[in-house]
Amino acid sequence: MPYLASAQLQSQKKVLLLMGSRFELTAIDEDINLANQGIEAAIEEITRIEKLISSWDPNSQTSLVNKMAGVEAVKVDKELFELIKRSKKISALTNGAFDISYASMDKIWKFDGSVTKLPTEEEIKASVSKINYHDIILDEENQTVFLKNNGMKIGFGAIGKGYAANKGRKIMLELGIKSGIVNAGGDLITWGKEANGNDWSIGIADPKNKTHVLAWITVGQMAVVTSGNYEKFIDIDGQRYSHIIDPITGYPVRGLKSVTIICPDAELADALATSTFILGKEKGLSLINQLKGVEVLLVDDNDNISTSDNLKLNYYENNMFEETINHTLTIGNEKN
Repeated sequence: MPYLASAQLQSQKKVLLLMGSRFELTAIDEDINLANQGIEAAIEEITRIEKLISSWDPNSQTSLVNKMAGVEAVKVDKELFELIKRSKKISALTNGAFDISYASMDKIWKFDGSVTKLPTEEEIKASVSKINYHDIILDEENQTVFLKNNGMKIGFGAIGKGYAANKGRKIMLELGIKSGIVNAGGDLITWGKEANGNDWSIGIADPKNKTHVLAWITVGQMAVVTSGNYEKFIDIDGQRYSHIIDPITGYPVRGLKSVTIICPDAELADALATSTFILGKEKGLSLINQLKGVEVLLVDDNDNISTSDNLKLNYYENNMFEETINHTLTIGNEKN
């Protein structure tokens, strides 16, 4: 049965700063009050999540886990325990390319213009010495988390916004809101359809020029997340170094400009975007092609585009973003 758009469907949107990023929440429903109620409920939920997982908030459970690293295990809420457990599974899946103990890294690479020479090999090796997801010890029975070594830290910068986007959508779905979008700083998740009955159209930005769209996809209930290196980098001796650091080697990743993950789950898409970037084109494509329901678009340093086996893209005859912005959401300008 075709989807019939109601003339009474109304779109409500709110943009605000959450979790240190620009969040944009959209709700579409016949009941404008319900749409606004859904947005406010989602904001409240995302704010709650931030207080739980923030490593910047000294009163969060995550901060307590970090504080007690090498000392003792910390009992945490089941929600945080399960998030850490899933994170470790993704670490195993990606052979450590994704690792929430990345927060332990000494920040020897800076992308504010202050670095003019490469760190030494010794400095680089030392900077990642405390990163190891195997040293995050989970006790299922007691629901505790123990970081094995002094100085270890966990952080959810590569998965937290995706998790929050999932939870924001869940809240609005439970309220009965027909369709909408949660855009969590570039971690975008949709459900339902646009008010006119069309599927959501998501444009993928061109790393060479953010006013251009490489291609677009149409989605219903789906997450789209892009990780890119084209806005934050340093040049040393004619060589460009990106801000995305391999947690195993300690060196900036080379070979790709952007990675866009498409799958039903924003948390997974968030984690896979950065880890696929770190794995590189060949290993990244191999991984994604083994995952059911997950697709990827890669742009390498030579501006060549590669995709997973089942990704269906649409292309504009005229690639100018200005001509498509009115009916296409663009992904790839916010998450880096």
